[in-house]
Amino acid sequence: MRLCANTGTALHLIRPLGFDLDDRRLRRAGLDYREWTRVTEHGSLNEFLGAVKPARTLAFSTRGSRLYHEVHYRSGDALVFGPETRGLPRRILEDAGPLHTLRIPMAPDGRSLNLSNAVAIVVYEAWRQCGFAGSSETGADAATP
Repeated sequence: MRLCANTGTALHLIRPLGFDLDDRRLRRAGLDYREWTRVTEHGSLNEFLGAVKPARTLAFSTRGSRLYHEVHYRSGDALVFGPETRGLPRRILEDAGPLHTLRIPMAPDGRSLNLSNAVAIVVYEAWRQCGFAGSSETGADAATP
């Protein structure tokens, strides 16, 4: 939530979640940025796709064939990440296809990055490509991915 609040991006959470958003421990940990970002929960990926109708869906996985920075990000893109423990299901990766399944390079024998770190890497690259639209650097109110 903090990343989304600071980049002007919306956060869409798809159930089941590994945590309770109303948990007081979550708020106490400093993650209660809900008032500064748009947070929406969806029952499934299909529900999300039907409600949001993103211009393009980009899936992120250690199994991706293209690197995350080789894509030209656009406003309206949906960046889809899976759970830290197992990543996105194969069905979602197959639906995305090889052109839209991206990975972050890592040293050999690395397992995976922490989910929040992976999301931050990609969100900032997408935002950079969009000219940091809406940031204090641009003073613009344009949408970000």
